[in-house]
Amino acid sequence: MFGCLVAGRLVQAAPQQVAEDKFVFDLPDYENINHVVVFMLGTIPFPEGMGGSVYFCFPDQSGMAVWQLLGFVTNEKPSAIFKISGLKSGKGSQHPFGAMNLPQTPTVAQIGISVELLENLAQQTPVASAAVSSVDSFTEFTQKMLDNFYNFASSFAVTQAQMTPNPSEAFIPANVVLKWYENFQRRLTQNPLFWKT
Repeated sequence: MFGCLVAGRLVQAAPQQVAEDKFVFDLPDYENINHVVVFMLGTIPFPEGMGGSVYFCFPDQSGMAVWQLLGFVTNEKPSAIFKISGLKSGKGSQHPFGAMNLPQTPTVAQIGISVELLENLAQQTPVASAAVSSVDSFTEFTQKMLDNFYNFASSFAVTQAQMTPNPSEAFIPANVVLKWYENFQRRLTQNPLFWKT
């Protein structure tokens, strides 16, 4: 029913079923994992009104399991990418895996999926740092490029008193660059693909 993917590793499509409604994937060498993808295989849907909360579990310094809620998957949202690199420390949260005595190895973390009512999923609050940026990489690149260009161009700004006459060189007022920068950012926010028209 579920799959788990870490970049550079084989897809895991056979979780360990630890209860009728709970599944676990082992993540060896978890210290070197930044993101994990959890997805439904498409072979068996959730029963009507059900979904799966997704948890990340890592052993703390004393070897105890620390479970943190990442988010969820449902029939309408059958896959999700979670950032786990910032979660390898910190406190755990309430989780449905508490009564189970799942073995913990110091270098192995786990992804747990608990099948629950959709209304319960909607009331849960995932760890904030697990969410992957919703800004696509092109938009993020463009914004970083704009910032870099503006900062670079501004570093050469001089006052009129500091200018030395040079007939072969053209000067652009800094406020023109700033106006272009602000217009481009505004248009990018309204429509990230405006430049294609």
